[in-house]
Amino acid sequence: MKAYDENDGNGENGEEDDGTGAAAGSGTGSAGAGVGGGGGVPGAPGAARIPLPRASVEDGGRTLPEVAAVALEHQVLTSLLGAWALAACSAQEAAAVEEHLGECDACAEEALRLREAVTLLQRPESLDLDPALRTRVLDGCLERRPPRIPVPRWAAPYDAETARLDALLQDFGDAEWHAPVRLRWFEADSEASRRTTVAGVIAHLLTVDGTVAVSLGLADPLGDITTPSRAPAARTEAYWRASHRPPTRAVRAPWRAQSHGIVRTASFTGETGGMPVPYGDFELPLRDAMLDRAFECWVHAEDIADAVDYPYAPPSARHLNSMIDLAARLLPGALAARRRAGLAAPGGRPHLVTAGEPGRSLRLEIEGSGGGEWLIPLDSPGAVGSADHEVAHVALDGVEFCRLAAGHVPPAEAAAGQVGDREAIRDVLFAAAGLSRM
Repeated sequence: MKAYDENDGNGENGEEDDGTGAAAGSGTGSAGAGVGGGGGVPGAPGAARIPLPRASVEDGGRTLPEVAAVALEHQVLTSLLGAWALAACSAQEAAAVEEHLGECDACAEEALRLREAVTLLQRPESLDLDPALRTRVLDGCLERRPPRIPVPRWAAPYDAETARLDALLQDFGDAEWHAPVRLRWFEADSEASRRTTVAGVIAHLLTVDGTVAVSLGLADPLGDITTPSRAPAARTEAYWRASHRPPTRAVRAPWRAQSHGIVRTASFTGETGGMPVPYGDFELPLRDAMLDRAFECWVHAEDIADAVDYPYAPPSARHLNSMIDLAARLLPGALAARRRAGLAAPGGRPHLVTAGEPGRSLRLEIEGSGGGEWLIPLDSPGAVGSADHEVAHVALDGVEFCRLAAGHVPPAEAAAGQVGDREAIRDVLFAAAGLSRM
């Protein structure tokens, strides 16, 4: 027994349905049976028929019906301009207003003014998710069910920054992947740069992150490619030269897989993160290397976002503070290296002390997100910063300081509040820019 019309919407005599539910030429009898005949046996003559769903005009190939403008007086049309600007008129009223605007200059000018006012009232909202949303969701999940093997606190910034960059990349087309990017850094107190593409930047991150991966016992992304040293620039240049063609979107998958592997493996090392990671002519403990990689991931994500004209927010305050702290801890060694190279002044009143003792210091005050204060020893990396031996005070915004440390802001142009020994301040600002590299 069937509960539908076996003629599939056609008339009972094979005539086509005209879209109104009754067969053409069948009169009203069939329709009447369907509406008021209830109680018939399904499938029997005269039984009630279940109508097929109607198709919208927009879904078919037929053209939309034209909306005829209604005849309205000038005063009524003028009163409708506000509703028309807000798209609140009916189709007939909108057609009448638009026809009138082609004939009345005064109303056309008023309509234009109202439309411009509406655009000011309707502020466009960003479709991007709140950068802090991921952290809040993860914190909420972990409160309910702590992980069996948690990600160490020092690895969390790298985990977050690689995830943010991957989210930026996921919708890129070929044009975006080949958009030109200029990598910038400071070298011997002068600006240096290298031209590449978005895909080339991801290849750079892949190869330099590979130094951490190799230290953790993971595969080296360079494979059989030989390099003169483990320095980041040497590894990157070797990878670029060995590529048969410029990197494409295909580089995203191995970079993301490697970042997942680094975080996963680092989680098994425990909370100390003291394993050394060599960078060629220097090395960092694993916990600092992970912060260094998080910092570079954010900096190059901004480079990519600038290349495709897309906004990109700084890291969360907690992670930004950890990155600034790493740079502050590296500054004494950078100052000593500059002094050995003859680039830094020895100081007008050096206060030479043995390692572990207080010495001449600069107070580095970081304002805004991720801010804090650090006392930077000036005369020896082994000395301890001391407020009693403070000779200068520098205040900088947190993001501005990070861009200085990334080589994106010239030291002479750093917007800093400066008090005290000018030579010491200059040396610290140039040492901060000298922390950058390709």
